[in-house]
Amino acid sequence: MASLRDRRNRQDNYYRRAKREGFAARSVYKLEELDRRFHLFRPGQYVLDLGCRPGSWLQYAAARVGPGGFVVGLDREPLDSPSPDNVRVLVGDVLNMPADEIRGALPRPGCFHAVLSDMAPDTTGIPFTDQVRSVELFVRALQLGLELGCSPGGRFVGKIFMGQGFQQALQQVRQSFARTKTVKPDASRKASSELYVVGTERR
Repeated sequence: MASLRDRRNRQDNYYRRAKREGFAARSVYKLEELDRRFHLFRPGQYVLDLGCRPGSWLQYAAARVGPGGFVVGLDREPLDSPSPDNVRVLVGDVLNMPADEIRGALPRPGCFHAVLSDMAPDTTGIPFTDQVRSVELFVRALQLGLELGCSPGGRFVGKIFMGQGFQQALQQVRQSFARTKTVKPDASRKASSELYVVGTERR
């Protein structure tokens, strides 16, 4: 069994690697693993990134879809650094943001081939409250994914905490996607209860 020091060093390696490779946060390696396993992106596609700060998922997705593709990000606060040319960031609350406003950020009419959510609630330290808020954000991301995502064939990635409400949320994904997997990427902190639900082959 790895020692606490070994585990911390491993996590620090992701942080150092992100700095070295010019990414805004270590969380990019979670998305990189999910993309490697599930082939989330193709050149020329449209991607929606919910809860996009600090911007590492935007950076990765923008590079993967290339100059012919486009990424729309949404967060409650603007980014601290400039985003790539094929990215537009909306500032607002995902729980209140109309789907039509998000769709209107695309350079041309269309649907999103992949909808991503790395959103997590502002934690209170009260497990039940944090879990309820995590499920609320996940379900809202899925709602937007189903409303704005391409059908058939769209893809969805959403973060959620394990606990009450998880199975019900997972079932909602299974109803709309032919393939559904739950993953805890290597870059996730071991003490975290986060999981990523990946839905592919939108019905």
